[in-house]
Amino acid sequence: MSEPEFEDIPGTLMFDAERSRNGYHLNMFCMSLMKPENRDAFRADEAGYLKQFPMTPEQTKAILDRDWNKMLELGGNIYFTAKLGATDGLAFQQLAAKMTGATQQEYADMMLAGGRPVEGNRSKSEWKRG
Repeated sequence: MSEPEFEDIPGTLMFDAERSRNGYHLNMFCMSLMKPENRDAFRADEAGYLKQFPMTPEQTKAILDRDWNKMLELGGNIYFTAKLGATDGLAFQQLAAKMTGATQQEYADMMLAGGRPVEGNRSKSEWKRG
């Protein structure tokens, strides 16, 4: 399968049909966290709770490590994975900051200043130029 054209945009993962299929169980786990009793069960035994969902070992590891970008790469939907963040007591802005490698304040300041600069962020091929 060829790489989708949007994969060349830095920081962009297209949530397409293939990612959706690959992430189905990961996303169902995240959606399960909408119920308080499931959040409690997950907090009590994260690895044990995850065994209910036939995810890949890589998906399970991404969840346990709270590797937010990896979850998206492996088919997680940002709106579903945010439920895991909320379970951890994180606001969406805090998640976004973690995903960009910034502090929450740095992320907020960047967004208030208009977001990431366009130069260097349009295509990964720009990074190769020097």
